[in-house]
Amino acid sequence: MIFARVPATSANLGAGFDSFGLALDLHNDVTLIPDAPFRVEISGEGAESLPRDRSNLVARTVVRYFDVVGRPTPAFGLRLTNRIPMTGGLGSSSTALVGGLLVANRLVGDLLGPEDLLRVSFELEGHPDNVAPALLGGLILSVVDGGRLTTVSIPLPPGLRAVLFLPRFSTSTREARRLLPARVPYADAVFNLSRAALFVAAMTSGRLDLLRTATQDRLHQPYREVLFPRMRDLFQAALSSGALAVWLSGSGSALLALTAGRAEAVAEGFTSAARAAGVAGRARVVDLAADGATVELISPSPLPLPDPQQ
Repeated sequence: MIFARVPATSANLGAGFDSFGLALDLHNDVTLIPDAPFRVEISGEGAESLPRDRSNLVARTVVRYFDVVGRPTPAFGLRLTNRIPMTGGLGSSSTALVGGLLVANRLVGDLLGPEDLLRVSFELEGHPDNVAPALLGGLILSVVDGGRLTTVSIPLPPGLRAVLFLPRFSTSTREARRLLPARVPYADAVFNLSRAALFVAAMTSGRLDLLRTATQDRLHQPYREVLFPRMRDLFQAALSSGALAVWLSGSGSALLALTAGRAEAVAEGFTSAARAAGVAGRARVVDLAADGATVELISPSPLPLPDPQQ
């Protein structure tokens, strides 16, 4: 059997639309069983809703991998353990792509190196801000130039944690993208450009006091607010409770606040504000993940499904 573990991710991080991504210490697992009748077993998040046939995204990615390398697809089964909430905004689809590619690649002796895997992940996903940190870990800046992807790892100051707010409703990435205008005011572009640069400066210099300003945004969050009308109330509650910064994670609906020592207070701030606003959901504290996805060979004998709470 081949086992891959892939971290959740948060994209955009406020001002860094389609450019910044951050790995979180919350993982989905993909186990590929070679030479087995096709079957998809799922436990944890999405167990009641995700497809168990060949339309499953992990299964489709495994098949796509063999198309890419020009080999026939062998017989395989899958065992998926999902811990990443399906709310939206935490890169669950990227974990499926990355996990599927990693187990397929290991099955044939790692024909593709890390750079090729990143390139294929980017091509399948369509944008790099989730797949890059899922593969590489940490905080990643991704830049696409003429279709070519460049990634740079940005140092993370010690002591940072994330507080997630996970609404019970989900947001469609396609719908969230459709809300974005074709053009934006020049002043808004300058606003985000300066703050994205400030974000890199704040992280590399350890100036955590700058993160609140550095994660302000005018390019995507204001337009997507129609999908989460009380989003700003929860933003303000997190900041008032001691968060360093807060943003809509990816296209939502999850929110993420960065903290340094006040994680539980920020979680309570989220919870109280959501209750007052009539927004059903829950807060969760997670660490940041310095390491990206991993893959390994495990015992060929049948294994019990991993506990999705671990």
